[in-house]
Amino acid sequence: MNKETLLTIACFSIIIFKGYTQSGTSPSPYSLYGLGLANETSIGKNNGLGRGGIAIGSDAAINNLNPASYALINNNSFLFDVGIKGGYDTFTNMRDNNSSYNFNFSNIALAFSLSPKSGIGATLIPYTSVSYSISEMETNIEGSNETFTSYAYGDGGMSEFKINYGYLLNDKIRLGLSSSLLFGSIDETEYFYLSNSYFEINRVSNYSGIRFGVGFQYDINPKITIAGTLQSSASLKASLKRSVLKAIDATSIYVEEDEEGEISDFKLPVELGTGIKYNFSDELFFTADYKKNFWSSTDQKDNMGTYLDQDIFSFGAEYKNNTYTDKFWKKVSYRAGYNFDNGYLSINDEKVNSFALTLGLGLPLSTSRNSAINVSYAYGSRGQIDNYFVKENYHLLTVNLSLEDIWFVKRKIN
Repeated sequence: MNKETLLTIACFSIIIFKGYTQSGTSPSPYSLYGLGLANETSIGKNNGLGRGGIAIGSDAAINNLNPASYALINNNSFLFDVGIKGGYDTFTNMRDNNSSYNFNFSNIALAFSLSPKSGIGATLIPYTSVSYSISEMETNIEGSNETFTSYAYGDGGMSEFKINYGYLLNDKIRLGLSSSLLFGSIDETEYFYLSNSYFEINRVSNYSGIRFGVGFQYDINPKITIAGTLQSSASLKASLKRSVLKAIDATSIYVEEDEEGEISDFKLPVELGTGIKYNFSDELFFTADYKKNFWSSTDQKDNMGTYLDQDIFSFGAEYKNNTYTDKFWKKVSYRAGYNFDNGYLSINDEKVNSFALTLGLGLPLSTSRNSAINVSYAYGSRGQIDNYFVKENYHLLTVNLSLEDIWFVKRKIN
């Protein structure tokens, strides 16, 4: 693939990504809390490995989970990855059940080697998503026999633009640095209906901030690699604009219009990750990750619940036939994984946990380059029906176009 074609794909993907990150987010009642539902998809093949891989290198594909992995990008290589995702969700509580479909872009990423010992890359991914709808809530008016009906809608979310740099300290140790810009807005509207009048309250909250990270990878021997990452805490600066519309009969008037309101900054926790990769052979490897997010130390508050420390476990395996063959299916990579997240928010003294089972395929596009179409499927569940919760089950399909090209090499002319 030539440079012009690759750059055209990259520019087109950024334009489309910008449009889809403003709408089309995955619906979930749990996106009502905090900054919304955290993005659960990763980049490229990691989606099929239980969304883990802190100890995996970026020699064949971009690994955004550890900046140290960028040190392994092959000399003169340019890597590009763009992904889309589509899902089917079902929601069940003690009274009702619903379902929905969604489609969105999942990531844009590029990376290249700076020298034989270092590599750098940039990624743009959704960080959180907000998409909820709460309808027909009947509430009694205190001191009266009358009731009013309320509706609530939310949309938006946060995006993360991240720069990763990796350096090869020696043949066994790699170190990495990362810097992230987080930005986005959440648009929430409430409607209150009472006999012949209603109120509409709209709030638009904007957040932005920067956080930093470090990482390492250490090859104990050719079979075992251990790794770790650390993300700093961060305080996202917040601003709020509010509008209040009052309507009686056919007459409506803005009581407030785009008025600035008070809102607290949102605090993100320190995040610590560890991982191990074990190579059974040149064709089969296993990876396991553990990540802890220290939410309780942020003193972050939410009217809906309490923030507690979060534990995330990821396990994955990949098989790839390294024997030379012309048969397509013998060159395919096969992946499977499992992910468990015990949640960070306690509601009614119950934490909202989730799990996912993943499968993946790497369909090669070239015999001489690490270019492939990575397809991953996940079945997951979140929450429970008891204690006024909603149980969410989902089927998620992600497709990533992962490309490699050789740049900065002078052509020889005979």
